Amino acid sequence: MTATLTRPVALPEAPRRRRPRSRAAAWAAVAVIGFFGLAPIYWLVVTAFTPDDQAFSFPPALFPTEITFDHFTRLADNEQLFGYLVNSVVVSVVTAVLSVLVSAYMAYAFSKFRYRGRRSLMHLVLASQLFPQALLLVTLYAVFSATGLLGSYGALILSFTTFTLPLCVWMLKGIFDTVPSTLMEAAAIDGASRWRTLHTIALPLAAPGLVAAGLFAFVRAWNDFVFALTLTDPDRQTLPPGLVHTYLGEFQTAWPDLMAASFVVSLPVIAAFMFLQRYLVGGLTAGAVKG
Repeated sequence: MTATLTRPVALPEAPRRRRPRSRAAAWAAVAVIGFFGLAPIYWLVVTAFTPDDQAFSFPPALFPTEITFDHFTRLADNEQLFGYLVNSVVVSVVTAVLSVLVSAYMAYAFSKFRYRGRRSLMHLVLASQLFPQALLLVTLYAVFSATGLLGSYGALILSFTTFTLPLCVWMLKGIFDTVPSTLMEAAAIDGASRWRTLHTIALPLAAPGLVAAGLFAFVRAWNDFVFALTLTDPDRQTLPPGLVHTYLGEFQTAWPDLMAASFVVSLPVIAAFMFLQRYLVGGLTAGAVKG
């Protein structure tokens, strides 16, 4: 008789428990990062509702003892700020729409078509993000001055669209990559043209990505300061430079009024993020995994 040798069965390792110290350190890091992110917002809101005599007191009070709405009342009576608001809405909305339109066609061409030089063009679009945008300010100023666009809405819209296109193109390309090519082939068999396939199949499926790209372009145009200050006339400037001209003086700065105006200006962006949150999350994550 021959004895058979049996290998010992390896028992599964028990899951390691996280140490309380590491968990506490992680929560401490989150608390510190959250403090640095939320403290400026808290101070903005507090200053906006604090009376002038308390806002400039030293040491400053973390919790105001008195609340006032005078800064918001003066804000509503300022017609010049309403003009800046209209300029911001026009520039931001047109920039978002134009960025989505152009980037959608570019991304679809990069994703679904195969042609010579495709990868080189994709890398060229991505490489354009490597240059600081401030370096292009002098060049854009000279170009718009020569073409007669300097001081107009068109100068800002074309500049912002140029800056937002690379990221929008790559974001939408990742989303179009997840659209099965079999849907396109089935539409072609049914007699649909490429133009109709794009508008009836690809674009509806990429709707979350379109919303995310449009929101990114809108916020980029809404928050810009340097280009809005340099490329437009004073009567066509947007809110960031408009607030600086209104409340920041050579000898005095109206901080409570500036904080109140900044609080009101941030509300449209906050509302857009809250309303389009599910589309934004879906658009940013749809291209992460290929189907």
